[in-house]
Amino acid sequence: MRTLLAIALAATLGAAGAQDKTVVLYTSLAPTESGPLGQAFEKKSSIKVEIWRALSEKVVQRALTEARARRNAVDVIETNGPEMEMLAREGLFAELKSPYLADIPPAAIPKHRQWIPDRLNFFVVGYNTSKVRREELPKDYRGFLDPKWKGRIGLEATDTEWMATLVKRWGEAEGLAYFRKLADMRPDVRKGHVLLAELIAAGEIPVGLTVYNSNAESFKRKGAPIDWVPVQPVVARSQGIAIARAAPHREAAQAFVDFVLSPEGQSLYESMGRVPVSTKVRTHMNQFEYTLVDPATVLDEQDKWTREWDKLFIQK
Repeated sequence: MRTLLAIALAATLGAAGAQDKTVVLYTSLAPTESGPLGQAFEKKSSIKVEIWRALSEKVVQRALTEARARRNAVDVIETNGPEMEMLAREGLFAELKSPYLADIPPAAIPKHRQWIPDRLNFFVVGYNTSKVRREELPKDYRGFLDPKWKGRIGLEATDTEWMATLVKRWGEAEGLAYFRKLADMRPDVRKGHVLLAELIAAGEIPVGLTVYNSNAESFKRKGAPIDWVPVQPVVARSQGIAIARAAPHREAAQAFVDFVLSPEGQSLYESMGRVPVSTKVRTHMNQFEYTLVDPATVLDEQDKWTREWDKLFIQK
């Protein structure tokens, strides 16, 4: 019996012409992960995946520049949720349909459906297993205000959305009071989530409060002395995928998106230490309560939360 993915691919590609034997992907997914993802799709569909990889802001910049110049080169874009929402507001995406949308938590799907979450980044507590015992870690973020953590904790330098989401969950008065006290703990602030995980694994920072669990998991699987705990409240940020409105290889683009959202594609994410969004793929990396970052709020209130974050953690 053919799988749903095989049926979907056959239906999507049935009308595709020779020009649809290629799909062009712009992504911020690391080459060690985007490469195997593209290769797996190529093996299944015989469609070549051309990947251009950069940081999320560069993906946005290139996509916008090409769209304004009417240079229709990209088929699929995959990057951070707020950046995807930014591109959606610029009218770069077509409404996305897929048989696998039913496998995604409804609360995670934007109402306009111009982009769809394909993986999640969870902000968790990462710790060096040689310097910190798991049972030492508090169950709630407020436990890190204990004086014993002073000089032992770190943050990533751009995690304003983490702060904004927690403040909104706790209420502005209580939330801002917490972050003022956290700033008084003088956390070690470093730019780059991969760098933060590396420094924890190296023992330079014993505990990181805003570690992506996919990064900690990746280092852990390679034997580094690092592990992570979903300290509550856990904040999750969606990473998204979309088809360009002017995609030159539309059928191939649809087939690629269907593959990524399918249980097969989502299981591949999980095997690489990424967190799948599909409810069909169970993993220890997403079996806990979490609060989703609202990408629209991130964009609309970016200046407010950046000012507050910088005042507390950057300009000290």
